[in-house]
Amino acid sequence: MSSFSHEFPHQSGLRYLNHAAVAPWPKRAADAVAAFAQENILLGARDYPQWLTIEKRLRERLARLLNAQTTGDIALVKNTSEALSFVAFGLDWRSGDQVVISDQEFPSNRVVWEALRPRGVEVIQVSLDGADPEGDLLAACGPRTRLLSISAVQYASGLRMDLERLGAGCRQRGVLFCIDAIQQLGALPFDVQAYDCAFAMADGHKWMLGPEGLGVFYCRTAEREQLALQEYGWHMLENAGNYDQADWQPARSARRFECGSPNMLGAVALGASLSLLEEVGMAKVGTLVEEHVQQLQDGLARIPDAALHSPLDPTRRAGILTFSLAGWDNTRLLERLRAEQVVCIQRGAGIRFSPHFYTSEQVIEETLALIANLAQE
Repeated sequence: MSSFSHEFPHQSGLRYLNHAAVAPWPKRAADAVAAFAQENILLGARDYPQWLTIEKRLRERLARLLNAQTTGDIALVKNTSEALSFVAFGLDWRSGDQVVISDQEFPSNRVVWEALRPRGVEVIQVSLDGADPEGDLLAACGPRTRLLSISAVQYASGLRMDLERLGAGCRQRGVLFCIDAIQQLGALPFDVQAYDCAFAMADGHKWMLGPEGLGVFYCRTAEREQLALQEYGWHMLENAGNYDQADWQPARSARRFECGSPNMLGAVALGASLSLLEEVGMAKVGTLVEEHVQQLQDGLARIPDAALHSPLDPTRRAGILTFSLAGWDNTRLLERLRAEQVVCIQRGAGIRFSPHFYTSEQVIEETLALIANLAQE
């Protein structure tokens, strides 16, 4: 059994390999939510000022997770799509401006840019199938390119991008760099300063092991005032507690993107989940994730009818491995795996596995044995 099994007491026989979709909470997150609910039953919001410390600690944890210079660069948002929309509809576009993305993006990091076409913005999609995907992305950045937006890890193939190289290339070209970090943040170390990105965003419900409905938006100080605000309310004001002030201005910090009351329940859960990642340490989390993906790759390579659709180079991977099985339709294969309590999902060219740091070797070996048996049917 995993040494982390006390935090993830899954149902007996469950093989959870779906953290790139929606992750289970650790026990401490469930306990924190239960305690918060009990406090509400007994006391209501009597101690609301203390609740605000929960939100403050969450910002601090997220700033450390992203290696942001200050908590002032961190906004709490509903999800990745909302943060991407803040960027897309906040910048002052000119007709003829271009946005460069890849041809493998999750819809969140494609649709939001395509929605700018009525403003005359052109979206350039670059293939990542070449030998040098970063070089191809940067080569597509011409004099009219305003922004390059890329997923840190592609959701279907699991391809991990060289974010430092892309950040340096964007800086040299005067292009804003935006990272959809949802498939890396919480799985591997992440560093907005090393990547020199203007914007980064992610949901809490995948590798950060939190609930749906709460995510993070990193907005570099230098770019904050470039984004025209799309939402207004009491919480995004510089003096948010002064309800009688007639003159107002948006918060100087990234709180300017938070228009109304915070998702305190989500903050309780996500803060507890992030405390586990901090205790383990992101270096160790990343090492364990990489080891588990390698274990899956090695096991699938021993099954003659299994084909891998993810990078074999460990430096090109994070926590995602996608495969298919000869003679099996992907939909039917997914149904059989789920019937055996293997929680996974169909993505891209096959079935996507995504183990986390706490996933036990036993779970992986049992899953590989099931696939080997299916290959013989």
